[in-house]
Amino acid sequence: MPTISVDKAELFKELGKDYTTEEFDELCFEFGIELDEDTTNSDRPTVDGKQEPPQLKIEIPANRYDLLCFEGIALMLNIFLGRKPLPNYRLIEPPSGELQKIIVKEDTMKVRPLVSGAILRNVTFDQARYESFIALQDKLHQNLARQRTLVSIGTHDLDTIQGPFTYEALPPRDIRFVPLNQTQEMNGEELMDFYDKDKHLGKYLHIIRDSPVYPVIYDSQRTVCSLPPIINGDHSKITLNTRNVFIEITALDKTKVEIVNKIMVSMFSQYTSEPFTIEPIQVVSEHNNETRITPDIAPRTTQAEVSYLNQCCGLQLSQEDICKLLKKMAYDATPSSSSDLVDVHIPPTRADVLHQADIMEDVAIAYGFNKLPRSFPSKSGTIAQPLPINKLSDIVRVEAAMAGWSEVLPLILCSHDENFAWLNRKDDGNIAVKLANPKTMEFQVVRTSLLPGLLKTIRENKQHSVPMKIFEVSDVAFKDLSLERKSRNERHFAAAWYGKSSGFEVVHGLLDRIMSMLKSAFITGEEGLENPEVGASHYWIEELNDPTFFPGHAASVHLRIGDKDHTIGAFGILHPTVLENYEMKYPVSTLEINIEAFL
Repeated sequence: MPTISVDKAELFKELGKDYTTEEFDELCFEFGIELDEDTTNSDRPTVDGKQEPPQLKIEIPANRYDLLCFEGIALMLNIFLGRKPLPNYRLIEPPSGELQKIIVKEDTMKVRPLVSGAILRNVTFDQARYESFIALQDKLHQNLARQRTLVSIGTHDLDTIQGPFTYEALPPRDIRFVPLNQTQEMNGEELMDFYDKDKHLGKYLHIIRDSPVYPVIYDSQRTVCSLPPIINGDHSKITLNTRNVFIEITALDKTKVEIVNKIMVSMFSQYTSEPFTIEPIQVVSEHNNETRITPDIAPRTTQAEVSYLNQCCGLQLSQEDICKLLKKMAYDATPSSSSDLVDVHIPPTRADVLHQADIMEDVAIAYGFNKLPRSFPSKSGTIAQPLPINKLSDIVRVEAAMAGWSEVLPLILCSHDENFAWLNRKDDGNIAVKLANPKTMEFQVVRTSLLPGLLKTIRENKQHSVPMKIFEVSDVAFKDLSLERKSRNERHFAAAWYGKSSGFEVVHGLLDRIMSMLKSAFITGEEGLENPEVGASHYWIEELNDPTFFPGHAASVHLRIGDKDHTIGAFGILHPTVLENYEMKYPVSTLEINIEAFL
């Protein structure tokens, strides 16, 4: 969870009370956040000869983007405490009567196609507000924006630039401007070299560095506002004297770009001359002739069931009681015409609220977790049980280990040759699940046999003493076009013996032990096959001609349960070419069976 540091004195001033550490810790718990540290009695750093004022370090849930700054924490806690009303976020007309525009050129589709934005008019900054404004952008870049890869924010002094703005994508050499806090003009290529070793911006260069075109935002005078997602231009930088802020946000994710926009404007619109007012902008996309107004700060409307909320919380609240609790959590809620519903207006800051389970959580927080009735969940209490296939796997695993074999856990991915050619097997294209874009040659397909993993394990451990006895109980995968997902898993058991002798009889003995433990009797002759015990499980082996194994030294394993027969696997001495492919100098005998047939 992200941790936010806020000035202790300033926050308590906003909350109208000087809390003790214990009192504030309790308030945080009640609201659903956590006080991580109070630095009042700690050694604090000194800046410009002055010691940093006491800080409160608060852990914020990862879904609460509206609490990633001082403004959000102070506002939401004041609403929770009943000290402030719900904010009324409003879109207002610009002084000129005409919305500012961002015209999106078609070439931006090649690199970073989405853009959004807004304007905050008549903002009053001081040093603390300015630092909080920058810190919120950094926090959003780090988590929601995934280190600027999905979303990047640019903020500008609107009085230094002139719309309409254009969002373009140009070759790096064609983009020239003075980057933020620099004095030398650079083009895109020079900028990449200049910031290559920069500890702050260097980690973002890879996002666009290899692109043939770079995204850039110009004003109407061809002044560069920003080169997203790397850096803004110095010409339009924000200062403490800035009064009108132009916010532009570029992205790859349509949902997240609007979430970021709403968070930015909702947090700092409280510093405008008319609190909580935002001036929208018009985005015109040339590639699809789409025109839209951003941001959309209208609350989302939904309904929640009173019975559901009460059942989950163990309460007997009325519609009116639930509405009062939701108001503490910054919702605007009213009783619905149906006695079992409440109409809930979700504020633009709460993108994390997706269904009534999220509303139920906020009802529980507002009511007080410590006040919720405690009871044993008799109606829903269950006793955990393993899945049958996992229980069977554990039985086989324990039995093999008790027989002196060592378990290994290779990777489920392997190369195509390891799965087929190296085992003298052919691929008709309808067996293995193949990766569309494997990163290395070793991870091309999902294995259809456990043998490649066992043989690679032996190959990498040839320095150990022989004989080597290893096994694995795990899944393999096959194509299956009859299923919706077009593939299926099978649970297999496989074992491999590596030593100076073939070990064929040892592997055969392991098979007999496993089958005996699974209550499957060995039968021989026509009489045994024709007159098995009704309902019993029986198995037998037949000579197998398989290129994976040495001719005349392999057998297939067959299982009969009731009146159904299954071929469940094979065992034998591996062919010399297989040994050569896996760099084995001693004989290897292997066993592999499908244990799902026993379920």
